[in-house]
Amino acid sequence: MDDPKTDLPQGTLDLLILKVVALRPLHGYAIAQRLQQVSRDVVQVPQGSLYPALHRLENRGLLSADWKETETGREAKFYKLTRKGRASLEAETASWKRLAEAVALILRLPEGGAE
Repeated sequence: MDDPKTDLPQGTLDLLILKVVALRPLHGYAIAQRLQQVSRDVVQVPQGSLYPALHRLENRGLLSADWKETETGREAKFYKLTRKGRASLEAETASWKRLAEAVALILRLPEGGAE
C-alpha cells in the first residue's frame, strides 16, 4: 500500500471521537493528535472533517463543551462525553465489534484456485 492513510467508513469518525473523549475532556486539536498517535498514523483527521463531527456530536447531545485554557495558554473548546454519549459509545462499539468479527470470518474463507 503506497498511502498509509485510510479513509474511514461513514460514522466511524464519530465513534473514534467519542472513544477518545471518554478518557478525558480534550480540545479539537488534541483529539486529532490522539487519534493519529493511537492509530500509529493510520487515522489522520483533517480539520475540515474533525470540527463538523465535533459540532454534530455536540448538537446530538453526545458531547458537551466548555471553553478553557490549553496547556499553551490559548482558549479552546474542550469536549467531554455526556451520559447520552456514553450510551451511544457503548452501543456503537458493540455494533462495530460484531461487524469486524463478521468481516474477519468472511476474509478467512479459503480462496479458490485461481490459475
